[in-house]
Amino acid sequence: MATDAPPSHLDNQRGQANLTVALALVILLVGGIWIWNHLDFDTQDFIVDEVVPILFLALALTLITWVNVRKVKRAKHKTKRRALLLQKFAGEKAPRKRFDLASQLIELNEYRLEGLESVAEDMAEVFLYTFKRSLGDKQHRYRGMAASYLGVVQHRESIPLLMKALEDDHAYVRSSAALALGRMRATEAKAKLEYTMKEDWDQTVRSRSREAVERIG
Repeated sequence: MATDAPPSHLDNQRGQANLTVALALVILLVGGIWIWNHLDFDTQDFIVDEVVPILFLALALTLITWVNVRKVKRAKHKTKRRALLLQKFAGEKAPRKRFDLASQLIELNEYRLEGLESVAEDMAEVFLYTFKRSLGDKQHRYRGMAASYLGVVQHRESIPLLMKALEDDHAYVRSSAALALGRMRATEAKAKLEYTMKEDWDQTVRSRSREAVERIG
C-alpha cells in the first residue's frame, strides 16, 4: 500500500525557522506595546519628537546607500559582461554566432551606442550580412532584428536599405526599419515614413513610423 513520502529534513528546518521568526516578531510587537504603555508622557513625547525622526533619517540614509551600492555593483557587472562579449565577438568568425553576440551586446547596452563605438562598424557589417541573407518568411525575425540594430549603431550607409525595408512583406520588419530610421533621424526617409504612418495596414508600423517622423522633426 502506497504512503505519502515524509517531508524532507530541509522542509522541516525551513518551517521551524519561519515559525521562530513569526514568534519573535509577535514577542517584539507585544513587548514594544507594553513598554510604550508603561512610559511616562514626557518620555513618550521625547521619543516621538527626537528619537523617531533620527530613526527615520538613519533608515532613509541606509536605504539610499544600499540603492547606490547596488547600482555600482550592477554597473561593474555590466562593464565586465560587456568586455567579455566584446572579446568573444572579436574572436568569433561564424556569421550567425557573431550576430548572436552582437545582439547580446546591443541588449546589454540597453540599445545605446555608447561604449560600443570601437566595434560599431564590425557590428553593422554583421547586421547587414544577416539582413541580406535572411530571406523568406521564416527568416523575417532576423531581418527585423538586424534592421533595428542598424539604427542602434548609427550606420547611415544602410538608410537606403532600411527605406526599402519599409515595403517588406512582414510588418515586424517594416516596424523595425521605421524604428532604425527614427534612431538615426534619417531626414531623407521622412517622406516615406509619413506615408507609412498613414497608409500601412499594421498599427505597430504606423506607430513606429509616426515616432520616427517626430524624432526627425
